[in-house]
Amino acid sequence: MFASKVGTELDAHNVRRSFRAVLKKASLNEKEWTSREMRHSFVSLLSDSGVPLENISRLVGHRNTTVTETVYRKQLRPMLLEGAEAMDRLFENRPEQ
Repeated sequence: MFASKVGTELDAHNVRRSFRAVLKKASLNEKEWTSREMRHSFVSLLSDSGVPLENISRLVGHRNTTVTETVYRKQLRPMLLEGAEAMDRLFENRPEQ
């Protein structure tokens, strides 16, 4: 369990307030950087690094990959594109019927 600076329970409000303080120190616009944006960036970076969808799903707390694929479909595009390209390579030398 994590606690706030004064020892109280670390809830969503405390996390958001601390996050805004970090953004301010970094001279970043807090309206452009939200915890949601950070979560999407996390998924994008993992996907771009080749982490399997099943692992990404577990890391963001989803029970299965369906929610991950639905919510983060734009972030997972490189992974999906890689799969499509692999299928193209598999079937590129097959004679047409």
